[in-house]
Amino acid sequence: MAKTTPANRSVGWIGLKRGHRANPIEWCLERLIFLVSLTAILMILLIFLFIGREALPVALGRVNTALVQKTIPVSDLDKLSESQLSDYLGLTHDQFASMDRDTLRTLMELKAESVHEGSSNQDAALNTASWSCLVRPHQWSGYPRPEFIWQPVGEIPKYNLVPLIIGSLKVSVVALVFSVPLALAAAIYVAQMARPRIREVAKPVIELLAGIPSVVLGFFALIVMASALHGLFGYPSRLNALVAGLALGVSVIPVVFSIAEDALTSVPRSYVQAALALGASRWKAAWQVVLPAALPGVFAAVALGFGRAIGETMIVLMASGNASIVSWNFLDSTRTITATIAAELGEVVFSSPHYRILFLIGVLLFIVTFLTNLVADLVMHRLKSELEGKR
Repeated sequence: MAKTTPANRSVGWIGLKRGHRANPIEWCLERLIFLVSLTAILMILLIFLFIGREALPVALGRVNTALVQKTIPVSDLDKLSESQLSDYLGLTHDQFASMDRDTLRTLMELKAESVHEGSSNQDAALNTASWSCLVRPHQWSGYPRPEFIWQPVGEIPKYNLVPLIIGSLKVSVVALVFSVPLALAAAIYVAQMARPRIREVAKPVIELLAGIPSVVLGFFALIVMASALHGLFGYPSRLNALVAGLALGVSVIPVVFSIAEDALTSVPRSYVQAALALGASRWKAAWQVVLPAALPGVFAAVALGFGRAIGETMIVLMASGNASIVSWNFLDSTRTITATIAAELGEVVFSSPHYRILFLIGVLLFIVTFLTNLVADLVMHRLKSELEGKR
């Protein structure tokens, strides 16, 4: 049995004094750092709750944009409860509380008049904010066949989301096709083949591309790139998904390069040395040995690049043409979700169906971006555990 010495007793006493009693300043700083680290998660939750609250009425089917509705006679004003009357007039609780009886009567008369005026159009009785109109084609009046249409301003507002989703995917695909090969080639060269002096210069220069403001890239695409490509190929639409995607790819390159280069550098040097000892060239060792070993990290880089591309606003707003056309032709003008929110949210009527649908597509964009980043983060952690081993 070990004897208790004065040194052991002093060590045990020091252990008991650890914590906020031993050094209260250090304990407070640790707790402060911990609270600061939680602010990112808290901000994400608050943003999602705010956006989701505005989009929830549309998601639950509580918004009705039909012009032809069942009218309630003005004489029945006293027979309705406050909730029934506010729902009928489309008022919030605070708005309803601020109005007197004469104002409510006037609103009911205007409601009846607007319903009567809109009854001449066969689409007036359609709720264009329903999910069937948001995601499926509809045979609109004056169109020869069912169409996907995003046209929020008009006699009959149309809120179909398919043109915006297709536009976002088109621009993101062009950006990834342009940026991923360049970024991966640069990452392989810098991580495996470049000399130390070249590596010290090339890596910071490529990563500095992330510091270029997106409005500068959008302006360059609008003025220089669009004119040059239009003069070279002569396609009909000067601003299209190709121009926006190429400009967007420039902003994606540093994201993909940085993550992929870290993944390639994390591969043990013994892999390369063994391949070179067997007679493989440096390029063959990098392509057939290092790249497969770093494939999860490369996937994470591409996933983060996709999240960066689909969430970009200013570049696509300036260079895509902003025409909600349902077409897979990359030379046609297009309109993305982010550009739609940026262009229309500042002028939309508060709490209108258009306002809430913009928040709904914001929720969809948030979910896609969050899931993409989450998958990329999980893959990166898996890569580290495979390369470093489980502890």
